[in-house]
Amino acid sequence: MDGLKRQWTRLVEFLRDVRSELQKTTWPTRKEVRNTTVVVVVFVMICAAYLYVVDVVLQTGMEKLFRAFGR
Repeated sequence: MDGLKRQWTRLVEFLRDVRSELQKTTWPTRKEVRNTTVVVVVFVMICAAYLYVVDVVLQTGMEKLFRAFGR
């Protein structure tokens, strides 16, 4: 029983600490979240376009290489 009581006390203390730390947290505003989301989406789209171009170039190059040395 003593171990169970000690674990319960530690859990309660942990939850109090969590609540205390969350009160210190500064949360982003709605505008900051929107702006950050837009930046991330634009960056992902740029990366996707870049990878698409690289893929097409490499695919075309490999096809020409196989045609040149194949058969």
